[in-house]
Amino acid sequence: MFADAFFAADGRPSVEQQAQIEAELTEAELVELGIGLALFHGFSKLIIAFGCEPDQMDITELRTPGS
Repeated sequence: MFADAFFAADGRPSVEQQAQIEAELTEAELVELGIGLALFHGFSKLIIAFGCEPDQMDITELRTPGS
């Protein structure tokens, strides 16, 4: 459920999604989830930036918005 909401996110979660998340997770768990997602996202960017991705990994290059 949470992964779907994260990857399909187009802005803030809906009121219903937010209520469901708050009903299932404590504030500490929400913080831990946010930190975990930020670390995963950041390290995945570093792997690409340093050229450490596996040879069999498909790579898609996207232009920076506004360029």
